[in-house]
Amino acid sequence: MTIVDELACPDRYPRSSRYDPAWLLDLDMGPNPLWLLEDLARDLDLRPGMQVLDLGSGKGATSVFLAREYGVQVVAADWWIAPDEAAAVFADAGVSSQVTAVRAEAHNLPFGKDSFDAIVSIDAFEYFGTSDWYLPYLVGFLRPGGQLGVATPGMTQEVRELGAIPERIKELFGWEPIAWHTAEWWRFQWEVTELVTVTSARLQEDGWRDWLLWTQAVAEHTGDWAGPQHNRQAVIDLLAADAGEFLTFAMVTARKN
Repeated sequence: MTIVDELACPDRYPRSSRYDPAWLLDLDMGPNPLWLLEDLARDLDLRPGMQVLDLGSGKGATSVFLAREYGVQVVAADWWIAPDEAAAVFADAGVSSQVTAVRAEAHNLPFGKDSFDAIVSIDAFEYFGTSDWYLPYLVGFLRPGGQLGVATPGMTQEVRELGAIPERIKELFGWEPIAWHTAEWWRFQWEVTELVTVTSARLQEDGWRDWLLWTQAVAEHTGDWAGPQHNRQAVIDLLAADAGEFLTFAMVTARKN
């Protein structure tokens, strides 16, 4: 069995395990997005026909998953991926009638007030969602009672409480982890606005193991252990050494008041 074969985890992720790992790896833009989305969706109430914004949808794997698994209508919004590139993925997956691709920057979304029943963001919110101003802006696009769900890299302790980014993490990721907050940080950040009620805020169990396995699988699939942005072998070594002491994912959901 190869590392890629291990991406099928039917006991933990039965829905995700039905998808071809090679297809998913070819769409790689971050640690296994379907695992994150399947886990996050357990804390959401997604129903057929809902209008859902997939914010930071990347090359489209999460949008395909939302359309197929939950029967929702999806707007796949991303700044870096051209809509025609994402649309080709949706056509190949047979979900073109359910998913619309748009190019949109997260602070300048081209949608009307109360457009969506739910907004989800997988492995992207850390890049734009930590500002005090962002949640009030984003919830304007949700209908009353609408749901918000985010899966984002997280720390088990706030960097502010630690006093510094742990050295071995800083050596690889630089300043980025200052945006990798704990689940409780997100809970307070959202609830203090009184615009939403947080329905769940948790650190993903064994999130570091999933991150490690995904990185190993990408390296094996591409044959490139050096990687494009961060040296993949260095990420693997870091995650193995950290073993969940600091690194995981935060899973946060809420309803608009």
